[in-house]
Amino acid sequence: MHPSRLTILEILRDGEQCVCHMEAVLGCRQAYISQHLMVLREAGLVEDRRDGARIYYRVIKPEVFDLVEAAIRLGGVETHQVSHSKVKDCPCPKCNPSADGNATKGEMIGEN
Repeated sequence: MHPSRLTILEILRDGEQCVCHMEAVLGCRQAYISQHLMVLREAGLVEDRRDGARIYYRVIKPEVFDLVEAAIRLGGVETHQVSHSKVKDCPCPKCNPSADGNATKGEMIGEN
C-alpha cells in the first residue's frame, strides 16, 4: 500500500475523522488526501459520512490494522510522520470544540 494511505489508516485508528483533520495532521492538500481516501473507499476499507460541509471517514474493517502493521514490519514501508500537535490548526468542531461550525470555505480547505 501507498505510505500516505497507510498513514491515513493510522489516523483513522483513533476513530472517525474529518478530512480537514487529516489535512492538519498530514500537512497535505485536501485534493491529495481525497484521492487516497477514494482508493480506500473503493477497496471497501473506509466509508464516509457528510455533516453539513464536512466529510468524516471511518474504517469499516478494523482487521485492516493487522494488515497495516504486517505491511510495515515485513515490507519496510515507511508511513508519513503523524503529528497530532497540528490538530490545533484544524477548524472542525471535533478537533476544536470551541469552533462554531461556521468556518468559511477557505478555512475548511486550509486557505487561512
